[in-house]
Amino acid sequence: MMMARDLVLDDIPPLKTSDTGLKALAWMEEFKVSHLPIINHEDYLGLITEEDIYQNNKPEEPLGSHGLSLQKPFVSAEDHFLEVIRWFQEWELTVLPVLDNQGKYMGCITLSNLMQGMAQLKGVNEPGAVLVLQVLDRDYSMGQMAQLVESNDAKIISVSIMGIPNSSELEVHLKINRTDLSAIIATFVRYNYTIAGTFHAQRDNNMDDRFGLLMRYLDMD
Repeated sequence: MMMARDLVLDDIPPLKTSDTGLKALAWMEEFKVSHLPIINHEDYLGLITEEDIYQNNKPEEPLGSHGLSLQKPFVSAEDHFLEVIRWFQEWELTVLPVLDNQGKYMGCITLSNLMQGMAQLKGVNEPGAVLVLQVLDRDYSMGQMAQLVESNDAKIISVSIMGIPNSSELEVHLKINRTDLSAIIATFVRYNYTIAGTFHAQRDNNMDDRFGLLMRYLDMD
């Protein structure tokens, strides 16, 4: 299980209230971020943004005199990985501070190591292929999908689910530990699943043709 504590970096140093806006801007440029945490000893005070500094129009002044536009976003060390993603998306952040169970500053998470964590969680680096299904919301059953995959001596590495806009359908992405999904596709078609597509880690130029032939064969009476 991946938690916020597993993504903490100490590569990006926090600012102090005595640091100037000029120093903050220099660090933002160096670390390629638009936000930096401000702390007082181990107490987290908030995130300052490039916009905060420019709006103050006095970058040579200490950060203690700057207003902060964000409402102190952070996650706790024990928060789930998905909560980290929610905060990044909701606040459009480039860094996210992490506090320990005493409320003390531990470090921050960057978009870069968030993406690395997502890749690890989703098994991106694992060999295999992705099967995309479309199912009605009321018909969704992860148990049945796993059973159909495993009936072909394969396993699901990861699952992603997205709602289709203006529809009662879901798009289900199954990362499977096989590169040839022909037999698995045939099984899902027999159970009346809609196959939206397949994506392969190692691209086979003939795979799309074989997929088309398989679908035409399965449509035969």
